[in-house]
Amino acid sequence: MSWTKAISWWLGLPPVDDALLLLDGISRTFRLGEVEVPALRRADLSVDREEYLSIVGPSGSGKSTLLNVLGLLDRPSSGSYYFEGANVSELSESERTRLRANRIGFVFQSFHLLAHRSVLENVMLAMLYNDVSKGDRIRRAKWALERVGLAHLVGFKPTTLSGGERQRVAIARAIASRPAMLLCDEPTGNLDSVTSAAILELFEGLRSEGLTLIVVTHDDRVSSRADRIVHMSDGVVYAAAPT
Repeated sequence: MSWTKAISWWLGLPPVDDALLLLDGISRTFRLGEVEVPALRRADLSVDREEYLSIVGPSGSGKSTLLNVLGLLDRPSSGSYYFEGANVSELSESERTRLRANRIGFVFQSFHLLAHRSVLENVMLAMLYNDVSKGDRIRRAKWALERVGLAHLVGFKPTTLSGGERQRVAIARAIASRPAMLLCDEPTGNLDSVTSAAILELFEGLRSEGLTLIVVTHDDRVSSRADRIVHMSDGVVYAAAPT
């Protein structure tokens, strides 16, 4: 038994060193006037390093709230969130921002690219909160664009690109800081089936290089590519589809 495991066992804590992340009884409640609305209900979830996980469920089931908590964009109302062995629920906002900038990448259905900036500049923008020089940001951005097959488009504007190319730029932006985890919210929702398949192949290649993937999707073709699928309904996380 490792030292970290022994301490966790002695204190009655989850064995956080065995997973990239672990949620222990995470709840998130929003207040609408005098009414409290639960979006997450005591969610328990463990994701291994280099795992490819898909999260599925109907609209309003809590998927986006869960993704926001995982990405440190929102704090849970109760429970503990362990990431890379640390209880990130207890971090300050500046510590969460630094961790998010360096260890977590985001890919969304809408590409969120700045139309007036070049492809290279869009990728570099993701590293503004990283403690790296401009020269390092340029080198990392060029590496990321080469990794997604767009090294030849560094000077182009996003408005001149196809949907698939814009999503590849968004993926390059997400991986430029070499994160441990990539969170994807309906990443193929605006793409045709051929382009979607190419993006999924890119994801699988990144996963084979050590990246942990968590993908929220309504598309069975997307979720079926994952190692594991978890289901959500009414803020509850299920290992199998609820009946």
